[in-house]
Amino acid sequence: MEADLTGFNIDAPRWDQRTFLGRVKHFLNITDPRTVFVSEQELDWAKMMVEKSRMGVVPQGTQVEQLLYAKKLYDSAFHPDTGEKMNVIGRMSFQLPGGMIITGFMLQFYRTMPAVIFWQWVNQSFNALVNYTNRNAASPISVRQMTLSYFTATTTAVATAVGMNMLTKKAPPLVGRWVPFAAVAAANCVNIPMMRQQELIQGICVKDRNENEIGYSRRAAAIGITQVVISRITMSAPGMILLPVIMERLEKLHFMQKVKVLHAPLQVMLCGYFLIFMVPVACGLFPQKCELPVSYLEPELQDTIKAKYGELEPYVYFNKGL
Repeated sequence: MEADLTGFNIDAPRWDQRTFLGRVKHFLNITDPRTVFVSEQELDWAKMMVEKSRMGVVPQGTQVEQLLYAKKLYDSAFHPDTGEKMNVIGRMSFQLPGGMIITGFMLQFYRTMPAVIFWQWVNQSFNALVNYTNRNAASPISVRQMTLSYFTATTTAVATAVGMNMLTKKAPPLVGRWVPFAAVAAANCVNIPMMRQQELIQGICVKDRNENEIGYSRRAAAIGITQVVISRITMSAPGMILLPVIMERLEKLHFMQKVKVLHAPLQVMLCGYFLIFMVPVACGLFPQKCELPVSYLEPELQDTIKAKYGELEPYVYFNKGL
């Protein structure tokens, strides 16, 4: 029996985005790492199906399940602002495979200075690409700004890691294992705002409830970027804080001392287990489509909104990015 698609809105969230649990379910769906391995042809099919559904010209015989799957692929691989296909490594669905490998090796190879510098550089290179890919695309960034952001964040991460490694040489071994997390957290506080500095300078695009563009707000940009920084640190925190405690105890076991070559693969695998849950949880901490009271915006933007809408538009909306 053919499904009735009358009134079906493919852009309507399957889960309530006003609740934390609803957002977690949403991001658990679209950050599914299996979507990384979907072919380009299937992704193009998903985009075509989403666009046709929006126009109300879905091919005859199409099932609701097919449209939902197409939307899952579309949300995982295409930018919400531009509709352009994102590079694979920068997608949130790549956070599990990419993040588990890099984090696992950062936590394993923290004792020598060359290893610390190398893995912090690799991590910040990965983060820079992710931050650029998931930015609010309505605010373009120049190559010069991207380069400055990349080098500033990398320098911050390496300096924090090297400095704390030197300070913790006489501290208990467990403290040294936490140095990579401190470096990652410090670098996130620099990398994300720097990569999205254009939004802080010129403002982020804010819209009314009907998706009509109203103007640009620097205050909204600051809120959105702050939320992204908190989400990214939260994403890495459980694995990078708890895993060192676990490994500290495991490495003291007799059989673990005989298989030191397996310590790094074990850490990578355990990082993966943490990220399976933490990627959707961290992404779901705040709504991707933020709601902000008009009263919080810049005075000139408030005046523009009141002149156009009166008191009928108490909130504005914007994509904070991921």
